[in-house]
Amino acid sequence: MTTNEKGNYTGKVAFVTGAANGIGRATALAFAREGANVVVADISEQGNQETARTIEELGGRALAVRCDVTRAEDVKAALDKAVEAFGRLDIAFNNAGSEQAITAMADLTEEEWNRIVGINLRSVFLCMKYEIPLMLKQGSGAIVNTSSGAGVKGFKGQAAYVAAKHGVVGLTKAAALDYAAQNIRINAVCPGIIDTPMMDRFSGGTPEGRQQVISQEPIGRMGQPEEIANAVVWLCSDAASFAVGHALVIDGGQTV
Repeated sequence: MTTNEKGNYTGKVAFVTGAANGIGRATALAFAREGANVVVADISEQGNQETARTIEELGGRALAVRCDVTRAEDVKAALDKAVEAFGRLDIAFNNAGSEQAITAMADLTEEEWNRIVGINLRSVFLCMKYEIPLMLKQGSGAIVNTSSGAGVKGFKGQAAYVAAKHGVVGLTKAAALDYAAQNIRINAVCPGIIDTPMMDRFSGGTPEGRQQVISQEPIGRMGQPEEIANAVVWLCSDAASFAVGHALVIDGGQTV
């Protein structure tokens, strides 16, 4: 993809999943501030609409689409609406995901395994499956997938989540090699502990729970969604034109 000399995304179209809150919302807003038209996709219609309204209040153009990223028909329909509204697809941030309750591996139910892998890994496959042909038609594109610090190391009680997020890194690397020669760059971000609604659920939302989570961070605080958004915007820009198949860890030193 090509951005203009100012380094912004004027005239480009970005598709962001998990856009109702947290990292997805922050990244959708960041692309909008850089001039992109943004399609925000989430299963939460209310939060998704709020993200779109905020983009419009910033003077940007947005389209909110309800999308269950574990359903191929939802993903395809959302991308069809994106192209119908804006004519093309330049950027995709496949970010939708869900946390796992702390559970020893043998105590995981098959249903919970399938749920975690479906939301965190299968969804990335489905999104890229339908995004990449659209980018091939126009000869360019940039994709970033959300993995996790759990995509580069193990965490006790997180077998399904760790497996899924490691899978995102592997899927990203393989897909990146499939399409690098066709001017489509595919990378991943691996956030650490980020102050989002998902982290509130994981920590129990109590001061004690939050502090226990923060204690894992050498930097002494949670990250902010905007700190991940800035990295995604960079990875999709010409400034990162030689970054292919990379899993960028942004975690305050948690996995060092």
